[in-house]
Amino acid sequence: MSNPSVPSALWDTVLSTLTTVRHRPDISVIEVPAPQRLAPQSVALTAELLSDASDSSGRFVVLHDPDPPEVWEGELRIVCFVKATLEPDIAADPMLTEVGWSWLLESLAHRRADYVALSGTVTRTTSEAFGGLSERDQGGTVEIRASWTPLSPDLGTHALAWTDLVAVASGLQAIPADVTPLGVTRRL
Repeated sequence: MSNPSVPSALWDTVLSTLTTVRHRPDISVIEVPAPQRLAPQSVALTAELLSDASDSSGRFVVLHDPDPPEVWEGELRIVCFVKATLEPDIAADPMLTEVGWSWLLESLAHRRADYVALSGTVTRTTSEAFGGLSERDQGGTVEIRASWTPLSPDLGTHALAWTDLVAVASGLQAIPADVTPLGVTRRL
């Protein structure tokens, strides 16, 4: 999960706030091995939609470096990735990349997850089958990659914004910020 040789009250707070988050019951969130060379301490989560309605997933990585790169503007950095399969008409929409970025901004604002130094990309892909595969439906995906520096070590709101983004990209509605889902609490 992290490098235990680097003690930090800040990191303890980060881990504590991530373990108490109650995620949506329709999204499975689990801890996975974190990148080891990006920062002295890190933790990573993955999310998968539990419904057959859409093939959506995501990754949420928190990095902690007491001597961070200047562009981080703080000791913590969140890196997230969301990928969702889309209906052909949505995937073909030329505004999809801008809409995908607005999903991220709205998710962060909805959860009141304060941040600085936000950057990222939205990638839209479409495919069309030909020849012997021409009977297949057209398909498409959207991938949202972003990173930002949280203004507080309480990362619960940021983790919830990320799972909201997974849900919205897959076509589900966001859960109101003042509603606690009845799913189980995930432990790191």
